Amino acid sequence: HPRATGEGVSVCILDSGVERALLEEKFRQRGQIVHPIEGGIFMASRPEPLPYDGHQSTPHGTTVADILLTLAPRIRLYSADIFGPQGTCEVEVVVRALRWAMDVWHCKIINLSLGVPEAHLQQVQRRQQLLRAIEEAYYKDVLVVAAAHNEHPLMRSYPAAFAPPLLSVDKGIFADPLDFAYHLSEPIEFQAHSRGYLGPFAAEPATSWAAPHLAAIAARILSLRPSLKPFEIKTILYWIFQARDQACGQQ
Repeated sequence: HPRATGEGVSVCILDSGVERALLEEKFRQRGQIVHPIEGGIFMASRPEPLPYDGHQSTPHGTTVADILLTLAPRIRLYSADIFGPQGTCEVEVVVRALRWAMDVWHCKIINLSLGVPEAHLQQVQRRQQLLRAIEEAYYKDVLVVAAAHNEHPLMRSYPAAFAPPLLSVDKGIFADPLDFAYHLSEPIEFQAHSRGYLGPFAAEPATSWAAPHLAAIAARILSLRPSLKPFEIKTILYWIFQARDQACGQQ
C-alpha cells in the first residue's frame, strides 16, 4: 500500500547507538528524507539518559536502524544506547530504557536486537523485573520485538524467551525482505529476513537483523491503522503469512 511507509509511527531500538549522519547521507543520496533520529545514552548510574548527539555508536546499532529505515522510511526513530562508553549492559539499564521509550518518547514499537543469556538472569528477581517491563509494554499497547539467540534452540536468551507477550524472531533467508514465517505455538514464533544492507557484518545472517525486518513490517501496518494493539498486529501477521503460504501452495 502506498501509505505503508511507517509514517506516524515512533520506533525505538535498544542497542549500541546509531551513527545518524551516515544514515541521513545514505538516504539523502537515494532521494529520501528521513525524520531526524533522536535518542539518549542510558547508564546504570543515572536515572535519566545522557544526550544523544548521533555519534556514539557501533556498526551493530547503525545496521539495525538502517534496516528499519530501508523498509519503513517514514518512521520516527529513537536510539536508546544501552551499552554506552563502557560497552556492557545490565538488565536494569534495559528496563530503564524500555520504560523511557514507552513513557517519554511514546514509541509504539521497541526493537531489541540483543539478548541477555540465561546464565545472566539466574536471579529470579532480575528475570521478573525484565518480564514486568515487557508485560507493561504490552498493556500500554507497545509492541516489543526481540531477537532470539543466534544458536537457538540450543541456547535461550531473554527477553525473546518471554514470548508471548512480545514477538520473538529467529533468522531466515527470504527472497523478499518483506516476507516472513510464523510458526504458531513454537518457542520462537517468527522467522524474518536476516541480512542487512549497511555495515561490515550486514551480510552475515543473524537474528539481530531479523528482528528489525519484522519490526519494520509491523510499523508499515501501524501506519495504515495506528490504533492497532499488539495482539491485533500479531493476528494480522498471521493472516498475511497464511495467505502467502496458501498462494504459494496453489502455484
